[in-house]
Amino acid sequence: MTRCLGKKDPKHDYRTYRLAPVLEAALPTVPYARDWSASVPYQMWGNDKYGCCAFAAHAALVATWTKAAQGLVVLSTDQVLENYAAVTGFNPATGTNDYGTVLLDELNAWRQTGFQRPGQTLDYLTAFGSIQPTDEMSIKRGIAFLGGVLAGVQVPQGFLSLGLGKTWDLDTLASDALKPAGGHAIALVGYNPDGVFFNTWGARTFMPWATFTAIADEAYGLLSRENWLGVPGCSPNGEEFDSLLDEVRAA
Repeated sequence: MTRCLGKKDPKHDYRTYRLAPVLEAALPTVPYARDWSASVPYQMWGNDKYGCCAFAAHAALVATWTKAAQGLVVLSTDQVLENYAAVTGFNPATGTNDYGTVLLDELNAWRQTGFQRPGQTLDYLTAFGSIQPTDEMSIKRGIAFLGGVLAGVQVPQGFLSLGLGKTWDLDTLASDALKPAGGHAIALVGYNPDGVFFNTWGARTFMPWATFTAIADEAYGLLSRENWLGVPGCSPNGEEFDSLLDEVRAA
């Protein structure tokens, strides 16, 4: 099966909030393990033909959040490609201008102008904060309390030939398979002491922490009031909106 990449190099903006570890003692204890991904019907969302991985990750996060908090919402492939087009100039009709995405551009557009989703309203991201990819505790915190983390990785050549859903583990690759093939966006949707669960190319996949920290070059904790809060206004963990905002704060 063909699989495409499509994440451009990270872009940094000093105005971006950060999920900072400095006040960890004042925040809830991070659970030993948390996995929001079980039984979520992830799809390819066009990422076998186009470099729309950032927007496939958006669709995966929406499905993960809504299945846990409300009722499952699954974007169509057409909607994913419309969102890709709105941010990058990609043409879904012809497949031209398929040049990939800067994740910060995607996040700013998601927060400011909104993305297509099923229903009559656009999907607006409430807030986001950058995370140092080597900060395992903050990655866990973003998954446990915000329902997921958007991450960017440099995919080794050897991972492109794995079966879909097979574990990504650098220790299993020969030296000639370690060369990066390109940037890729993935949705981190669970973790345990050994590593992280994520969605890529329509499959729930796992990688050890050592692999993630070696190949990740950016990560963002996301707060979606529209998708992560249930009807009573609380997250699946029972946290109210103001408490969730404490998880995403200025450095």
